[in-house]
Amino acid sequence: MFVDRNVNLIGEGLDVAIRTGELPDLSLIATRVGTVRSIVFAAPEYLEIHGTPANPEDLKIHKLIGPSATGSNAHWMFPDGNTPFSIRPGLRLEINTNDAIRDLVARGWSISRLLPYQVAQRIADGSGVPLLEAFEPPPHPVHVIHEEGRLVSTKVRSFVDFMVERLRADLALNPSP
Repeated sequence: MFVDRNVNLIGEGLDVAIRTGELPDLSLIATRVGTVRSIVFAAPEYLEIHGTPANPEDLKIHKLIGPSATGSNAHWMFPDGNTPFSIRPGLRLEINTNDAIRDLVARGWSISRLLPYQVAQRIADGSGVPLLEAFEPPPHPVHVIHEEGRLVSTKVRSFVDFMVERLRADLALNPSP
């Protein structure tokens, strides 16, 4: 699971977490395993009917859906030179699973924004098309975080080593140049 919030491993009963985004000053060990970016995407059928947005402002006139975890007050950030530009999308629908969002978009229902590993198959099979690539925000780092020291079990250490190796080999997190 990717977590984009502060993580209290002990308080939440976790041994290991995978976190996207910049890390606050943690008293945990963080191993960087790659980066992820946000991809705005839609189905070709949706774009045929509603047109293709040329810039982020155009999203305001499109049907958008997003994850309910980010809430309807979420802003979609885009770079604009040295100053970030944001829009507050009027979401048509908020859904609590990214799989459902991905599937509705692939069926031509709307436009959304998810992470590459969540939409890679849809883009590969042509049921999803990346949009506004020239306006993509910089990628967010991905870390495996865990406690370190004598109290870490061999199982946890082995799992961390396994996850670091697998995630660093994942092309969605570490695309080849």
